[in-house]
Amino acid sequence: MRIITALLASAALIGAGTAAQAAPVTALAAPNISVAAVQADLNQLQSIATANGGNRAHGRPGYLASVNWVKSKLDAAGFVTRVQSFTNGGATGYNLIADWPGGDPNDIVMLGSHLDSVTAGPGINDNGSGSASNLEVALAVKATGFKPTKHLRFGWWGAEERGLIGSTFYVNSLPAAEKSKIKAYLNFDMTGSPNPGYFVYSASGQPSGSLKLQQTLQAGFTALNVQTELTSVGGRSDHAAFARAGIPIGGTFTGAEGTKTSAQAAKWGGTAGQAYDRCYHRSCDTTANINATALDRNADVIAHALWTTAA
Repeated sequence: MRIITALLASAALIGAGTAAQAAPVTALAAPNISVAAVQADLNQLQSIATANGGNRAHGRPGYLASVNWVKSKLDAAGFVTRVQSFTNGGATGYNLIADWPGGDPNDIVMLGSHLDSVTAGPGINDNGSGSASNLEVALAVKATGFKPTKHLRFGWWGAEERGLIGSTFYVNSLPAAEKSKIKAYLNFDMTGSPNPGYFVYSASGQPSGSLKLQQTLQAGFTALNVQTELTSVGGRSDHAAFARAGIPIGGTFTGAEGTKTSAQAAKWGGTAGQAYDRCYHRSCDTTANINATALDRNADVIAHALWTTAA
């Protein structure tokens, strides 16, 4: 996630007093995503960074190696993949797009996450966490035999850390008719912060249809007995280009450089007065910088959102 101060809204907690904000859900219809599998993916991304100068940044060999590894997993599962190249800062960048065959091609649900790190470190929480979670959700589509009525598309974006370059390039490359086919875009950027918050993107000020995505994500956490807060992430991650194109957006976020409050620590655990992620954009953003419980919960909510929205 690129550096812009996030506005974390403490309003709109999901609890007894505000349950009407979330669609009623008694159990997740989607599969339980194995957190061990997500962690194994993070170990692989760490190994790629270690073997390539300690990072997976745009224009560096660790990024392309990350793209190739994720692509190989998706190809083996039967996704139709393509790598889209672009240029930024004198270096070639890459987006990985993966389509699951079937579903209504005029009604697309898309999930995305940025795969690049900053140059300072391997970027395991930012954003290996969202990238690995989306990968395991995609693989669960094949493993469960899910037959969505809508078409499923996944994106892993390049050069997010340089200003949302890859996702913006992708959206701008689509003809108007193709943009109009994307009915929902869900973004997952930092889902395993070590001192986590449980934030859902606020639909306020976002394209029509975003409220339903917000409520679906809230309901997923409610089914796990996890309270959430809304966050206004502005233009801070890859949903921004989709929102500008009028596409409904949503997402989850476990926090970056912001500080956890006492009230948040009381309901979520963790340490008040400390950053959600003390290793944000630092060399210590390694596999040791992940809260497995937050990672697990977010992966399950991502699956819930996909299954609910695409079915």
